[in-house]
Amino acid sequence: MIPVYSGLLPVIFLLTASQVSLAQEAVSLADRRELFVDEYLIDSLKGATLRMHTPVDEGQVLPFDLPWEGAFSAYVTILQDGDTFKAYYRGVPTAGKDGNSAEVTCYAESADGIHWVKPHLGIHEVGGDTNNNVILANEAPITHNFSPFIDTNPAAKPDERYKALGGTQKSGLVAFTSPDGIHWKRLQNEPVFRQGVFDSQNVSFWSENEGMYLCYFRSWTGKGYQGFRSVSRTTSRDFIHWTEPEPMGFGNTPYEHLYTQQTSPYFRAPHIYLAIGARFMPNRKVVSDEEAEKLGINPNYYNDCSDAILMSSRGGNRYYRHFMESFIRPGIGLQNWVSRSNYPALNLVQTGPAEMSLYVNQDYAQPSAHLRRYSMRLDGLASLSAGYAGGEMLTRPVTFTGNRLEVNFATSAAGEARVELLDESGNKLPGYSLEECRPLVGNEISKTVYWNSNPDVSELSGKEIRMRIRLSDADLFSFRFYSNAD
Repeated sequence: MIPVYSGLLPVIFLLTASQVSLAQEAVSLADRRELFVDEYLIDSLKGATLRMHTPVDEGQVLPFDLPWEGAFSAYVTILQDGDTFKAYYRGVPTAGKDGNSAEVTCYAESADGIHWVKPHLGIHEVGGDTNNNVILANEAPITHNFSPFIDTNPAAKPDERYKALGGTQKSGLVAFTSPDGIHWKRLQNEPVFRQGVFDSQNVSFWSENEGMYLCYFRSWTGKGYQGFRSVSRTTSRDFIHWTEPEPMGFGNTPYEHLYTQQTSPYFRAPHIYLAIGARFMPNRKVVSDEEAEKLGINPNYYNDCSDAILMSSRGGNRYYRHFMESFIRPGIGLQNWVSRSNYPALNLVQTGPAEMSLYVNQDYAQPSAHLRRYSMRLDGLASLSAGYAGGEMLTRPVTFTGNRLEVNFATSAAGEARVELLDESGNKLPGYSLEECRPLVGNEISKTVYWNSNPDVSELSGKEIRMRIRLSDADLFSFRFYSNAD
């Protein structure tokens, strides 16, 4: 029998060797950071669970208040380029057909991701004046959902460092490039991809992990506009020629209408694609006609409601959707329960030493339409969590590179976390047991694990091991093996 060490608490249960799954292929962790947004590395849980955390509402950061922006501004992308944060979004003051000529692509920037300005760019004339923050105009229907990214492909040309896709089903997705994210041109006149519905934000990026460009776009589970709003994926080596699309799978979770999916590599673990999207609830009406009139809501936009959800992917045509609950619930006040409000912007960005931010489109179809910032601790979307009684996780067999183990964790004053390293069969490795692990107590973004006075795990680098992580009133947000020379 393999004892489960409970630290300050009495032993609650025992895990027998027969309960350890032995015939599993080892996962190569290398020196990558691992999150707890899915069950990918988990062999078993005893008294522990995966827990999704709630972002903190930090308030409005960007009003859509210019004449060419307005109540129907949407589909925001946030990029961090060095010390500059950049926001891209559709501006259109009145409701109209998707891809109408009034739609423009607007731009704002920030030095900290918190305080934003709309520069006077002088690139396009809008309403008879070039004194505006518009980076793309007279390009309908591309400006309906123009969504850029910074191309990290080592082979990318300097004058094509930024890339973007935009368009509707009628036009197909059209590719644009830019050297600076402000001045844009078409990569070619013809669309690069046509096999989709495209009637929301369609996102693309260079995948370091898969070595190709990926595009996640709107599709439906049935023919035409039947079934559920869903997601499909296509890939490309050159951003011009794209593969036959594949519908994304969701495991055994039920289908829901996903209006946007916002799939992108997590900046601290780019092999994990996070998808913080908008769940749409058609005909779920919360706001009455009288209430809508008082709020000034467009009559066509309060018969439904939306919230934000969290999914992830590790490549291929599968999403992991461990959490069916809302990631961000609509806020207090009827203005938050309007159709197409609460749509997350694309990308998380780091806005402090221990903080990252995500942004959400709120008060849609209302005079008060704006972008709102939410904060979280780094890696803090979800955690391996256990209460006071204690719990543990046993991983699948893994290999790693490096000589140290770093964890991002939080405990109560009474709680703790410990890590044990086992061989591939689940036997304790001398010098790395729970009993020898120095208790992890506190709240740290980065803490090296010690066994007695020894943090060195280099003798295990490249070998198949398992990890047992024991928690009591604690959360583990992420871990990674690394070299202390990093």
